[in-house]
Amino acid sequence: MTDIVVVGSLNVDVVVPLAELPAPGQTVLGVADHRRAGGGKGANQAVAAARLGRRVAMVGAVGDDAEGEWLTGLLAAEGVDTAGVLRAPRPTGQAIVLVTADGDSTIAVSSGANMWLAPEHLAPSYDRIASARAVLLQQEVAAEVVAAAVAAAGGLVVLNPAPARPVDAATLARVDILVPNRGELAALAGAPATASPPGPAELPALARSLGTRGPVVVTLGADGALVVTADREWLVPAERVDAVDATGAGDTFCAALADALLDGAAIDEAARWASRVAAVTVTRPGAMAAAPRRAEVPAAS
Repeated sequence: MTDIVVVGSLNVDVVVPLAELPAPGQTVLGVADHRRAGGGKGANQAVAAARLGRRVAMVGAVGDDAEGEWLTGLLAAEGVDTAGVLRAPRPTGQAIVLVTADGDSTIAVSSGANMWLAPEHLAPSYDRIASARAVLLQQEVAAEVVAAAVAAAGGLVVLNPAPARPVDAATLARVDILVPNRGELAALAGAPATASPPGPAELPALARSLGTRGPVVVTLGADGALVVTADREWLVPAERVDAVDATGAGDTFCAALADALLDGAAIDEAARWASRVAAVTVTRPGAMAAAPRRAEVPAAS
C-alpha cells in the first residue's frame, strides 16, 4: 500500500539570488547565478515525504516537453512513483523564485500543465488515491481537481490551502487536517482584507469557523505553528536556526506532519516533528532540494 499520494503541482523553479527583493517597478541585479531546480508545492511535498522514508506516489501533470521529462526523472530518482503524472499539451509549470540571503522570497508561477489537469484526468489514479493511507493536497491545481481528489480519498486527507483561494464547504468538511498560514486562514474564513494578517488571538475562532472534521494547524513562520482543535489550542514554537531560504519550509512541514500522523502521533506531537523537519529545510538553499532525510533531522532538545 502507498503511504502518501500527493495530488498537486509540479514546476521547474528558476531561482534568482538577490541582495533584496525588488519593489514594484524596480529592477534588481542578482548577486549570484540563477539555478534550475525541481519545484511545485505538490512535487516538493512528495519528495519531502519520500526522503522521510515514506512510499509516495505523485498525481499531477507536466508538459510534453524536455522540462517535463527532466522533472519526472527528478522525482523518480527520489523514489517517488510517477505513474500518475500525465503529459499535457501545455508547457511544464514554471516558477520564478526571487530569494535573499536572509531567506525572504517572492515567487511568480506560470502554471502551464498544472492548470490543464482536470477531474477526469484523475480517473487512472482513483484506486491509488482511494487506497493510500494519506492524501496530501495543495491549491496550485484547479479547485475541481482538489475537490475530486478529496472525495476519492479513503485515508487521511491533509490540505495545504496555498495559494489562498476559497474552498467549498463540502470539500472542507472532508478534510482531516488543514494546514494554512495566517493569510490563507483569513481568506478561507472570509475575514475582511487588511494590510496585516490576523493576530494570534483571532486565529482559533477563524480556524473553528471553517467546518473541517479535524484539527487546523496554522503555520506562523518563525513564530512556530498554532494547533487548533474543537476545544483547545496551543502553540508549537519554531526551532531556532540560521535561515538561508524559507521557500520550501511549508511544503516540508506538511509532508512531515502527515508522516508523523501515519505513525500514530497526536496532532501536537506531529506538529513538533514537522517544525523540526522544516527547520532543517530553511537552513539550506532551494525548496525540493532542501528537504532533509530522516537521519538528518536532529533529535528533539
